[in-house]
Amino acid sequence: MELAKVTALMKATTLEVAILTGRLVLYPSGLVSERLAPGARADASADTSADASADPPPTVPGRGGGGRPVVLLHGFVDNRSVFLLLRRTLARHGRTHVESFDYSPLTCDLRTAAEALGRRIDAIRERTGRAEVDLVGHSLGGLIARYYVQRLDGDARVRTLVMLGTPHAGTTIAPLADAHPLVRQMRPGSEVLRQLAAPAPGCRTRFVSFWSDLDQIMVPVETARLDHPDLLVHNVRVSGIGHLALPVHPTVAAGVLEALDADEDGTAAGEGGTGEGAASVA
Repeated sequence: MELAKVTALMKATTLEVAILTGRLVLYPSGLVSERLAPGARADASADTSADASADPPPTVPGRGGGGRPVVLLHGFVDNRSVFLLLRRTLARHGRTHVESFDYSPLTCDLRTAAEALGRRIDAIRERTGRAEVDLVGHSLGGLIARYYVQRLDGDARVRTLVMLGTPHAGTTIAPLADAHPLVRQMRPGSEVLRQLAAPAPGCRTRFVSFWSDLDQIMVPVETARLDHPDLLVHNVRVSGIGHLALPVHPTVAAGVLEALDADEDGTAAGEGGTGEGAASVA
C-alpha cells in the first residue's frame, strides 16, 4: 500500500476512534424521548419527535428547501444522538423542522421499521401541513428509508432521500454478526436487497448517496454507491474519512445541505441517470 494511502487510513482511523468515543458519551442522551416542536400536537403512535436540544440559532432567509420537514434515520445499534451536529447545521441554514426517527433496537426486520417510518411521515405531514418531507439516513437508516420510498409508495411523500454510507449492494463485514436478522438483511443477495434492486418505474424521489473510499464498515466500499436504472441518483464520493464520520463531518453536512436545497423544479445533479460527484476532506 502506498505511503499516502497508509497515512490517510491512519488519519481516518484516528478520527473514527475519537468519534466513537464521543458517540458513547452522547448515546444516553439519544435514549430520552424528544419533544415536539412548539405548537405541534402530540401523536400517540409516534416513535420520535422534534429536537429536545437548545433553541436553534437564527435561520438563513431564502434557504431550507421550501420549508419541507427533514426526518433523520440512524444506523444499526445507534440512536438520534449521532445527528446532533448535523441537525444544528440544518437549523442554521433554514431547516426549522427537523425530527429524528428512532426505530426500536428490538427491530428484527427493516421492513417493519419502514412501515413505522411511513406512519411517522404521515403524522409529520398532518402536523406541518406539508405534502412532502426530506429524509437523511445513515447506514442501515438509508436502507429503511429506501424501502419506504421504493416499496411502500413513499415516493409520493419524500422529495429527496440522502443516504450516508448505506450498503445498497450489501456489506460482507463481520460474518459473526449474522446472528442478528438486520445484519443478514444487509448482506449481499438478501431478500430485502433483491426487492430494492427490482424495477421501480416512475419513482419520483431524488436519491443522493454519499460513499467514502475509507469506509471500513462498507465492504467493499463501492457498495455504498447506489446504481439503479429506474432511480434518479447522484452518488458523491467522499475521501479522507470513515463510516462514523459521515453524519458529523462539516464537509458532508455541506453536501447534505446542497442536496436538500436543490432547485425547486426538481432538477438535480445527475438527472436522467446516475450522476457523480466528489468531496475531499483529507
